[in-house]
Amino acid sequence: MVNKTIFADISLLMVALVWGATFVIVQNAINLLPPIAFNGIRFLFAAILLGIWLLLFERKQLIGLNKKFILSGIMIGAWLFLGYATQTMGLLYTTSSKAGFITGLSVVLVPLFSFILLKLRPSKNAILGVLIATIGLYLLTMTDVVALNRGDMLVFICAIGFALHITFTGKYSSRYPALLLTIIQISTVAILSIIYSFFFEEWELAMQPSILYSKEVLTALIITSVFATALAFLAQTNFQKFTTPTRVALIFAMEPVFAAITGFIWANDRLSISAIAGCLLILAGMLFAELPTSKLSFKEKRKQENTHSI
Repeated sequence: MVNKTIFADISLLMVALVWGATFVIVQNAINLLPPIAFNGIRFLFAAILLGIWLLLFERKQLIGLNKKFILSGIMIGAWLFLGYATQTMGLLYTTSSKAGFITGLSVVLVPLFSFILLKLRPSKNAILGVLIATIGLYLLTMTDVVALNRGDMLVFICAIGFALHITFTGKYSSRYPALLLTIIQISTVAILSIIYSFFFEEWELAMQPSILYSKEVLTALIITSVFATALAFLAQTNFQKFTTPTRVALIFAMEPVFAAITGFIWANDRLSISAIAGCLLILAGMLFAELPTSKLSFKEKRKQENTHSI
């Protein structure tokens, strides 16, 4: 089980790498296409890909489909959509650096929600790792400190959405088949994104071939649909059953680190001394949380956690 935990953490780290590495190409794409419309297409395409795979190779998962299963997937997807939507709206009123830090506060919220909602008590090392990573997030993103505004509040709601997505994915990933649960949640994001875009964005731009089939948009849609959505969320749903929500949040705190590194390599972004220090602290926080603090085996811990979460 310990080996499965290590493999799960490494796999989730690869998810954070993909998300961070695709930040630049997504940024280029949403200069042409409204961001929520982009997400609607991205998540819809990912849901179709996984749906085809399900029908061809994993049709037996449909046997366990029921109302409770569907509602669980919809709830997880709704929290994920809330995170994406409020982050996008918040960026209209605040800076990207502040948004990056506030979004990263989900690393603090996850252990809090896990304790309140699932009765999961994080280890001392995990708590210390969260504090170290939060300081790192501040150094990495907060290059300019100005007064808080309504954009910051929207992004804080985004952090809550992402934190609850991680928390409830941890709760339901061990109960339901990963592939079908992933399809339900990303289909929910796709539908809600399309509805939102229809009422609040220039969704007609998504219907223009000159924009939809442009190199920037098409490349971003293909890469993010396959790797950053279909495979990434399937991996998260599948592997979270072998680890804890707090550790997942710490691992995902590496996303802005990977974004900063890829931005430095591909977009010639500069990394300040404080940003480099922030990256190192986030990495240290994640590694510190991996240190064992209890004599209980992981199997016994998960048994306790599952007993509390039922």
